[in-house]
Amino acid sequence: MKIGIVTTWFERGAAYVSKQFEDCLSVEHNVFIYARGGEKYAKDDLKWDNDNVTWAKKVVSPFTSTIIDKKDFKKWLKYNEIEAVIFNEQRWWYPILWCNEMGIKTIAYVDYYTEETLPLFSVYDILICNTKKHFKAFEWHLGARYVAWGTDLDKFIPNSTVIEEESNIVKLFHSCGMNPLRKGTDLLLKCLEKLQNQNYQLTIHSQVSLTDYFPELAPIINGYLANGKLKIIQKTVTAPGLYFLGDVYIYPSRLDGIGLTVAEAVSSGMCIVVPDCGPMNEFVSDEFSKKIKVDKYYSRSDGYYWPQNEVSLIDLAKGIDYFLDNEDKIERWKICARNFATKNLNWKKNANYLLEVVEDLSSKANIKIESSTIQLINNYEKSGVRKLNNLSIKFSWFYKLYKKNLRA
Repeated sequence: MKIGIVTTWFERGAAYVSKQFEDCLSVEHNVFIYARGGEKYAKDDLKWDNDNVTWAKKVVSPFTSTIIDKKDFKKWLKYNEIEAVIFNEQRWWYPILWCNEMGIKTIAYVDYYTEETLPLFSVYDILICNTKKHFKAFEWHLGARYVAWGTDLDKFIPNSTVIEEESNIVKLFHSCGMNPLRKGTDLLLKCLEKLQNQNYQLTIHSQVSLTDYFPELAPIINGYLANGKLKIIQKTVTAPGLYFLGDVYIYPSRLDGIGLTVAEAVSSGMCIVVPDCGPMNEFVSDEFSKKIKVDKYYSRSDGYYWPQNEVSLIDLAKGIDYFLDNEDKIERWKICARNFATKNLNWKKNANYLLEVVEDLSSKANIKIESSTIQLINNYEKSGVRKLNNLSIKFSWFYKLYKKNLRA
């Protein structure tokens, strides 16, 4: 089959998921990437700018980053004779309808949905649910498939280097990417003062300035930097990332679509501290991890289907102290983590089912979208602030000019 993947395409979690799709499917199929809008493009980056990549015509909109130029998109579909399209984090619904009109099968990589958009997913032929939590929300869809996720075990491997100096110091590691609030970085920083055991050094990898993101925490951050307990690495790092810097991965995330970094950390042979909430707790085992009690649940302002969680700072500190107090057992637990990954998180093995799902789709008739569902999509896209999307498409040239002049 000729399969297209519509996705952001640069150093970002969503793009790495799309890369896993590409690596899996390209073994038996021709795969083409339609790199639509996101925070940025990765043109001329040899890691991302390959022959099978088409950089979508940029439609600048302050309202939805997944808007696609219809003429440009359909031209790509026809030129490459695409038979099925996988949409990764697609929040603008019309492209799925265009594919259906052209007789092209559609697959959603399920990530973002609200109570309002949940029924709109019936327009897809197949839904790939990478966590049990997502699958639970979409069991009603005849095309919903639970594809157990994983990672590249050959890329994310345990660090074999033994650091002699300060070998008794437990290395804690946390990665927060571009969204430290969602990843619970502030909760980790706040809980440090509650630790009973100070035999640690924490490294945080971020793509944004933490003091700018959390100005109220600047005194705490600067204090820990000064006494050597904290090290911050602020830059973009390609896979396999910086997991080798730590023994224990601390990830008090408030909300995750998949929790990809947890799978990567486990594969890298790290002990794990995560909220006792899906999907973060789906990638761990009690033999090398601590699941932290959730203190409260609350809805997100954009109405995301699942509530956010916030872990107990006291319990988070206890979870970290558990590893600090058992420093002599960490190496054994790290081996358990890697063994768990080998058994459960091998993407090359788990991806075989994804191949089956796609190949089974090729033999089925195109889904018939009910007119009532199309009406729901029209009502949704024309409601509230989203109706401004149509104006932003029509006058995108004006918005580009405005941004250019604003920068100047």
